[in-house]
Amino acid sequence: MHSTDRGFTPGRRRSTAVAALVAATAVLAACSSSGSGSGGSGSGGAADGGTVILRIGTFGSFGYDNETGAKLYAEYESLHPNIKIVESNVADGQKYWDTLKLRLSRDSGLADIQAVEVGYIAEATGPALAGKWVDLGKTGGADLAGFLDWKTKQATTADGKVVGLGTDIGPMAICYNKDLFAAAGLPTDRAQVGALWAGSWDKFLDTGRAYRSKAPEGTAFHDSASGLFNAVVASEPVQYADAKGELDYRNSPGVQKAWSIATAAATGGITAKLRQFDEKGTWNAGFKNTKFATVACPSWMTGIIKDQAGPENQGKWDIAPAPVAGNWGGSFLAVPKSGAHAEEAAKLAAWLTAPAQHAKVFAVNGNIPSSRSTLTSAAVQDAKLPFFGDAPVGRIYSEAAAGIRPVPISRWDGQVKTFLTDNGILDIEQRGTDPAQAWDNVRKLIDDKIAK
Repeated sequence: MHSTDRGFTPGRRRSTAVAALVAATAVLAACSSSGSGSGGSGSGGAADGGTVILRIGTFGSFGYDNETGAKLYAEYESLHPNIKIVESNVADGQKYWDTLKLRLSRDSGLADIQAVEVGYIAEATGPALAGKWVDLGKTGGADLAGFLDWKTKQATTADGKVVGLGTDIGPMAICYNKDLFAAAGLPTDRAQVGALWAGSWDKFLDTGRAYRSKAPEGTAFHDSASGLFNAVVASEPVQYADAKGELDYRNSPGVQKAWSIATAAATGGITAKLRQFDEKGTWNAGFKNTKFATVACPSWMTGIIKDQAGPENQGKWDIAPAPVAGNWGGSFLAVPKSGAHAEEAAKLAAWLTAPAQHAKVFAVNGNIPSSRSTLTSAAVQDAKLPFFGDAPVGRIYSEAAAGIRPVPISRWDGQVKTFLTDNGILDIEQRGTDPAQAWDNVRKLIDDKIAK
């Protein structure tokens, strides 16, 4: 899943990088598989009777679990009776990554498989961390030719080692609440809704203003200005890095455009002023309590909306094309070298990311697969999601995926995105900070915290 940037914590600044790591370690202690690569509690990863425990660390909604996901863990365990899979999942992608980096530096406390979001994959493949991972091009039996070329290249080190296998990609759409649209006098048919903002994020803001003029009491047009920022920048050909993959957010037209759109929404009464994936669950509750009418909706978000809005809201949400095609999120499964069961973990990672499993996850969660054959299969192309009124999600998201153009990624993209949203846009939205001052605060913070 993902994005990452699949969550930030509201109302709290990261005063120092060290403080962030310490806080993250405390919150995510449950993710630890062991010390020094063992399976947990000093067991070496084996339960009684010789069963091998494989621990997987994830964030957001990957769709593998046995409760709301595709039950892939149960399936793999039935195929491999000596394997027991334990997943540790958290909502906050930034804290997850901060903690993962700390544990990688110590070769301790790591899960056997660790998910890595695309915003951090350049750092994971960079010189400081590249040697920490198993080469999944040589171990585990994954068919690398089955993945989209650009997806595998993102997870390939300078010397050709593949450190991650692609889970999903994040083609974007807009999820919208039909009841709220109707109450505000807006169309509810997905083709007519998409036409409201086709080709322009400025038109999306105009629709938000129209909604605001007739909004049902206690509701807003959009959930989060930070989420809107992420969606806009994800649709731009230049994001945080220049053509050489070097961080250059200050001169990026994509960042500048996203900042302008997001700050206009934040100051214009268009958003619910929520922080996506907040630890208090306020954003999650907004789905159940119908507090906002739209969410920028990469494919992996559909599973989150379904889970958080609950069965009582089935059929009330629908999906329309985004103003501009883009890719927000998408992740990888990586295997730390220090794990006690690296070979078994590599095999599990290869199985979880094989086309057949991609199709199963998509059928349940809507995560758009990164494997070629699955993306073009009838299972995807003809797919509908009952929760979204049988919206043709396969067609909507595969068409959006066709418009994705890979962009350069710097090793700092994930952190810069967090600073821009967490310490910039959220300050504007929730604290009334002047946008120019907020930008200056972010610039100083990035200069101070990121060593280039």
